[in-house]
Amino acid sequence: MTDQKALVQQILAGDQKAFRTLITQNQRLVYHIVFRMVPSPSDREDICQEVFLKVYRHLPNFRFDSKLSTWIGRISHNTCLNFLDKKKLPLYDDLAADDDNREPVTDESAGPEQLLAQKEISGILQNEIDRLPAVYKTIVTLYHLNQMSYAEIADIMKMPEGTVKSYLFRARKQLKTGLLSKYRREEL
Repeated sequence: MTDQKALVQQILAGDQKAFRTLITQNQRLVYHIVFRMVPSPSDREDICQEVFLKVYRHLPNFRFDSKLSTWIGRISHNTCLNFLDKKKLPLYDDLAADDDNREPVTDESAGPEQLLAQKEISGILQNEIDRLPAVYKTIVTLYHLNQMSYAEIADIMKMPEGTVKSYLFRARKQLKTGLLSKYRREEL
C-alpha cells in the first residue's frame, strides 16, 4: 500500500512518468473489463482512454479504502456501464466479440505439438467465454485472468460478494455445458 501511496503522491506532484507507470500496471485490468463488456472494437480504445482520464482527474479523491487496482477496476466497470446505457446496448445478452488481443496461456517447456494443442484449447475456451453474458465474462476474466478476490470483484461491480460467487459458479457451469456439448472430454 505504501508503494501505491508513493505512486499517487508522485502523480499528484505532476510526475508524468509515474502516471505512465500507473497505466502500465493497470492497463491489462482495464482492457480485460472493457473488452469483455463493450462489443464494439471501435469503441473499446476510446473507453480505455476515458478510464485513464477519469483516473487522473479523480486521483486526488482516492482515499486508499481499497487497492488502487480495485478502484481503477470500478471506474472501468462504471465507464462501460455508462457507455452501454447511452448506446442502449444490451449488457446481459450473449455478445460474441472478436478479441484479437487474447493472451494464450502456454507452458514454455512444452514441445511444438503441446504448444499447438494448448493454443487450440485456449482458443476453444476463449470462444466459449465470449458466448457468456457480459456480466459473466467480466467476472470470469477478473477472477481467473486478473486473479482478483471475490471481495475485489464485488467492489468493482458494486454487487454483493455472494452474487459474485453465484455468477462465477453459473458462468463455469455454462462454460462446462457449452464445452461438453461440442467436444468429448478427451478432446479437451
